[in-house]
Amino acid sequence: MKYSLLIGVAALSLSACGDQAGGGGSGSARDQIRAVGSSTVYPFATAVAEQFVNANPGMKSPIIESTGTGGGMKLFCAGVGAQYPDIEDASRRIKKSEFELCQKNGVKEIIEIQVGVDGLAFAESKKGPGMKLTPVMIYKALAANPFGKGANKTETWKDVDPSLPAIPISVFGPPSTSGTRDSLAELVLTKGCESDPAMEELKKKNEDEFKATCTRVREDGKYVDSGENDNLIVQKLGANPNAVGIFGYSFLEENKDTLNDIPLNGVQATYETVSTGQYPGARPLYIYVKKAHIAAIPGLKAYLEAFAAGWEPGGYLTKRGMVASPDDVRKASAEAVKNLTVLDGASLK
Repeated sequence: MKYSLLIGVAALSLSACGDQAGGGGSGSARDQIRAVGSSTVYPFATAVAEQFVNANPGMKSPIIESTGTGGGMKLFCAGVGAQYPDIEDASRRIKKSEFELCQKNGVKEIIEIQVGVDGLAFAESKKGPGMKLTPVMIYKALAANPFGKGANKTETWKDVDPSLPAIPISVFGPPSTSGTRDSLAELVLTKGCESDPAMEELKKKNEDEFKATCTRVREDGKYVDSGENDNLIVQKLGANPNAVGIFGYSFLEENKDTLNDIPLNGVQATYETVSTGQYPGARPLYIYVKKAHIAAIPGLKAYLEAFAAGWEPGGYLTKRGMVASPDDVRKASAEAVKNLTVLDGASLK
């Protein structure tokens, strides 16, 4: 009798989980896939949605929202059920703290899939001055407190480095909720900050202070938070030829007729330099999926398979500007889609 009771409780638990993912016990599952997250991944996710609808007549088009990676993670990790997104698009890997938030809120099984590679691009108008930058230059120009020596007072790029033009520092970039901003902090600002040996010592003594010194961006108008709309940055560069814009490589590729790439450490952002990791701003792109939603949300597995069908070199996603991941990464990602492999979180930071 006790054994039967345990089976009954387990069955009820599984039923509740299915109801929650499908529609909160209302008897009708949500019939439309919902994804949130990165503005960089957004155009690729919408391209996959188009392929999905074309291959599945009668299915509703997935809802893809550009909320920024950080904002999307909060929505994604809020819980399991029809009121929560199925997919998080991310221009960086999920953080340990975000993974723990997911676990706390019942999002226990998360599938991690690297869908491609992108570059953190720096660009200017075709009428721009022909800037050439390094992580050290960018850090000195944008840090709130460069090397911990006081508030940033630089006004022009020439103040930063004598080789640069005497034009006002004006940078349009992503907000703090964006994975692109996280990539700027990790791949560029921190690298520039670490050029000072004293910062390495600070990192050993006080990691929080090191992070603040190396990644906090000035707030005096030299850096302009341009929201999650990367196309808006493209427009602003057209109106201000002396400004610098920061966004994903795919947006640079789409707007080569109006923008010039600004080399980083002498390396231009191209398909080849990003795919090989030669470009200093190269970064992986991910999607995260709730395994609990796979059976409950119609077409969710098929949507993942549509992603996998387009990320090969020469595939429809690479034709849209995505850089294909290395062969071994694509193979592992395809396995994750096929087997719905769950992330254990042990390697997260």
